Amino acid sequence: MKDAPTSAAELAKKAKTPFPGASAEYDAARQALLAEEIEFRRHMTRLTEQRRALPPGPVIEKNYRFKDEQAFEVGLADLFGDKNTLVTYFWMYGPQRERPCPMCTNWLGAMNGNAADIKQRVALKILGRSPVPRQYAFAQERGWRDLNFVQTVGDDYAKDIGVLMPDGSEYPALIVFKRDGDKVRLFWASEMSREMADPGQDPRDAPDIASLWTVLDLTPEGRGTDWYPKLQY
Repeated sequence: MKDAPTSAAELAKKAKTPFPGASAEYDAARQALLAEEIEFRRHMTRLTEQRRALPPGPVIEKNYRFKDEQAFEVGLADLFGDKNTLVTYFWMYGPQRERPCPMCTNWLGAMNGNAADIKQRVALKILGRSPVPRQYAFAQERGWRDLNFVQTVGDDYAKDIGVLMPDGSEYPALIVFKRDGDKVRLFWASEMSREMADPGQDPRDAPDIASLWTVLDLTPEGRGTDWYPKLQY
């Protein structure tokens, strides 16, 4: 039987403010915050363990079609390559858009920096309704070199996962698939919809997968309410 972990409050007492001159009020508030951060870390560990323990998800029965980087038409199973797990991000860059969604662009920029490492363990594909050359042209403009773009053939996939609106507008979608023999199963999908957002907040996942917000959450100004990422500055 494992020993109970040391309480977060006790662990927080081991902290030392890196610069001298902090007030007693600051030290006390920072220590209390650190205890909460330790509890949050532990909760996130439990959450990831719970996610990995999900029972087998539904088999993907529909024969969704895609066009890969070589313009070959392929199925969902082909996107795995030699990996057993496939991470997909459907981004908002359909043929009706002159330019991609700024937030999708921001997220993919951070993902590009980690893509080579991620692909050591899992397959990673960026899905879009625009032709692959159009997606890659924008990627080249941004200097992305490690992302693999795929076009969805037809709109069945986008409609079925609920990201294509009647007016042609889109929402992003992060979905993870798992290979099960010759079948493909859903492992996990981001399901925190707009209806689940808390008052005064944008809809987002937990943990927040956007490094932009993760960094700004460390600052005294926070995310702000009158600012949003842009394609150009």
